[in-house]
This record gives sequence, C-alpha cells and structure tokens, in this order.
Amino acid sequence: MTEVTLSNVVKYYGKHRAVHGINLAINDGEFVVLVGPSGCGKSTTLRMIAGLEDISDGEVTIAGRVVNDLPPRERNISMVFQNYALYPHMTVRENLGFSLVIAKADEAAIAKAVDEAAEILGLNELMDRKPAELSGGQRQRVAMGRAIVRHPDVFLFDEPLSNLDAKLRTQMRVEIKKLHQRVGNTIIYVTHDQVEAMTLADRIVLMQDGHIVQVGTPLELFNKPNNTFVATFIGSPPMNLVDGKVVGAETIELYGGLSVPVPAAARGLISDGQHVKFGFRADNLMPVGHSVQEEGEKADLELKVTLTEPLGTETVLFTEIAGNEVQAKMLNPRPVRPGEVLKFQLMLDKCHVFDAASAEAIRG
Repeated sequence: MTEVTLSNVVKYYGKHRAVHGINLAINDGEFVVLVGPSGCGKSTTLRMIAGLEDISDGEVTIAGRVVNDLPPRERNISMVFQNYALYPHMTVRENLGFSLVIAKADEAAIAKAVDEAAEILGLNELMDRKPAELSGGQRQRVAMGRAIVRHPDVFLFDEPLSNLDAKLRTQMRVEIKKLHQRVGNTIIYVTHDQVEAMTLADRIVLMQDGHIVQVGTPLELFNKPNNTFVATFIGSPPMNLVDGKVVGAETIELYGGLSVPVPAAARGLISDGQHVKFGFRADNLMPVGHSVQEEGEKADLELKVTLTEPLGTETVLFTEIAGNEVQAKMLNPRPVRPGEVLKFQLMLDKCHVFDAASAEAIRG
C-alpha cells in the first residue's frame, strides 16, 4: 500500500518560510493534484516529497517509511518534469531504459519494461528517433514512459503540460488520465491550471502562500468553497462576488440598491448589519428562456449586457450588479447587442455568502 503522508511539513529558505506546517494524507492509488498560483508552495512541496529539497521541519512518509533523510533514488518515486529532461543524443528506446541501465538491471528485464511502457503510451513507432525529431507531446510521453519503466510506488508530475499548446494540453490530460487508469499507481501532480486540476484529480489540494486552503474532490471545491479565494480560483469563469450588507435576517442589500433574499444555506447564520460578499457562478445567472430549468428559489433581475463572448453552444454575458461586473451564461444563444436589457433569473439555492472581513464561507 503506497500511501504518502505529510505531517507538519515546513520549508524555510533562509528566514523566509515557503511552506507553513502542512498536513496531508494521500491514499494508495489516488490521483492528487496540488494547485494554486505561482509562489504558493506547491512545487516546493512536491520537491520535498521527491527528496530534491530538504525538509526544514516535519515528516514525510512513503509506504509507511519516513523518507526525510533518504536520497531520491531510495524513495522509489519517479518524477516527470516540465522540460522533459530527455537525453538529446539518445534514441527514445535508450531514453526509456536509461535509468534501468544505470541500476544495472538485466538486459532482458530492461527490454521488457521498455516495451511495456512503449505499448502503454503508444511509442512503438518512435523508438529509434531522437528527441529533436519528436513533437512536444511525443517528448512528454517519452518522459512519462521513462518514469513508468522503473515501476515506482509514486509518480510525481511537476507542471508537465505547461510547455504545450492548448490542443496538446487537452490531449495529454487524456493520456495522463488513461495512464493512471492502467497502472493504478499513486500520482501527485502539480499545476497552476485549475482546469487541469478539475479534470485530472481524485482530490484537489488548493494552496495559497504556503498553506493548504482546502482539500476535496473537484466538485466539493467547486460547489462548497471554504472562502472567496477558493471560490474565485476554482471554476471558469470564476465565481462572481458582489459586496452587500445583511438587513434584518432574510435580506442581503447589495451595494447599489439591489436586494436579494438570504440563500437557505446561510439563513440563521448571519446577523443584521453584517457585511458580506454574495457569490454566484455564471451558470446560476441566466436569461429567461435560455437557462436550465431547475426547481428551487429564484430571484428575478433585469440587467444590461455590456459585452458578450460567444462560445458556440453557449454565450458568456457580461453585465453589472451593484457596480460590480459579473458574468452570466446564455444557453441556446441568440445574438445579443451591447446595451441590451435582458430578464435574468438568479438561482438562489446555488448562491453563496462569505463574511466580508474573514472571507470565510457562511453555511450550515
């Protein structure tokens, strides 16, 4: 059973603390994605698991063994980097088998492992080429194959798709997902791209400023963000946030004069006069006649459209609520002119309330 556990892990660079005592348990065979903005500590955390960075304090265990003082080669992990790190003078076959050659494995065992990796990743026709003759996606598959041949306990991926164009990134996400389904190893994957995190992860670990902000399945983070940072980082477009104040116990007065009922999840948990941020996603604000028909409490709004982004089967509409630019979605779209006023329905059951001072979610 290859579980990975981080217990109060801290990383200092001089006096600067880059990682603040994080705790995380990753299950055997789980695909966990560390995601967050640049500088949040996700790559540093991955490198401490790999043994490429010293751990300032705390403990990392892999398969029940404390690995703090073990060199990378003794941790039985394989790492796939952003820049592929292939040997340019070697063929694909030689690159795939090189780590086993260094380990002085039997030639027959090397050939078998290389052939298995090539089969899994569709590299059979590329075995005699050198990296310069490969596309970016092919090079990344070779880098993944080189990790597979070692039969590691854990795969570590450090932003492996960031050098690829949008189409290749989509293709390689599928390849990585298929790889996990076939080999079943524990995978820890670092990215700054929330779309990668949402599409690949069994669980997402969202980090900010060296702290873990929230851990959960992609849908848990999307539907129940702990705070405004999670709400605006996860999901595309990001969640709309509008400033407001609680009036009585049943109403939120949005700055600018518009009022909405308090969503059911926050009722009884907020107080008169409390300053809040009212949150909702573009999918929860839709024009009448161009929306998903759902049961539940709704608020009717008339809003002026300022900008449109046609996306084929849907259009993103930009409008304003209480002086805040917000985004809505139109399904089965028709052309909309800037300045046109439309009737919208806001699905209150899907809305969120955050305390303005702490930015924390208010819900039962």
